[in-house]
Amino acid sequence: MKPFLKWAGGKRWLVESLQLKLPEFEGTYIEPFLGGGAVFFHLAPSRAVLSDVNPRLIETYQAIRDDWERVEKALKAFQALHSKDFYYEERGRLRRKPHTRAAQFLYLNRTCFNGLYRENLNGVFNVPIGTKTKVVMDDDDFGQVSQLLSGAQLQCCDFEVTIDRAEKGDLVFVDPPYTIAHNNNGFLKYNQSIFSWHDQERLQRAIAKAVARGARVIVTNADHDSVRELYSDFGAPTTVHRSSVISGSNSSRGKASEILYVL
Repeated sequence: MKPFLKWAGGKRWLVESLQLKLPEFEGTYIEPFLGGGAVFFHLAPSRAVLSDVNPRLIETYQAIRDDWERVEKALKAFQALHSKDFYYEERGRLRRKPHTRAAQFLYLNRTCFNGLYRENLNGVFNVPIGTKTKVVMDDDDFGQVSQLLSGAQLQCCDFEVTIDRAEKGDLVFVDPPYTIAHNNNGFLKYNQSIFSWHDQERLQRAIAKAVARGARVIVTNADHDSVRELYSDFGAPTTVHRSSVISGSNSSRGKASEILYVL
């Protein structure tokens, strides 16, 4: 299965490039930075714990799991109404029912600039409209998504709460927020705005404790010396390569590297 959301930093490219070899496991699949859930959908585990700090993201997954037909119906209504004016009206509209809020989230994700999710200081989604006009995709299968999510616990919480649940036999996939710009020397300063260095240190400690309890952990992160030093106790990482497509200008797009640990 492929993700139904386009998400900045998503790992669909990593799954499709065959650079990620997933270890076998018998327990629960755990993902504390869910985003688009590319690895979850690729694995299709029977049991999962999925979390993220973005409440709109988690409630969208919950709505599709619990009432996918109404979500799909509402999304088709958004497709029929799509226009530049409607986009900006919808961007500022507060939907109250779970299925219409989920459809709204999907609509904005599929029609905004590059599928980015960004909020202003007041917590309001503020990404401008993009060039894509198709809202309902030919390969959408929300029924299958709902069925897969029926075996998942979905929660909006800090990553440490989720990773601390990992036990022997579980597989944890950890993909914290970072950008390929972090490969440059401005990592520490720039990183503060999306995932602080204190968070990186907390994450490393949580991963070390999960490994000590017998869980298998896969970690991706920025290819930067400070990250390699932070994770030095885990040995040398594998370098994986991807294309950068989020940038607004073609000149700043191209190949970039990230690092991968399989613990």
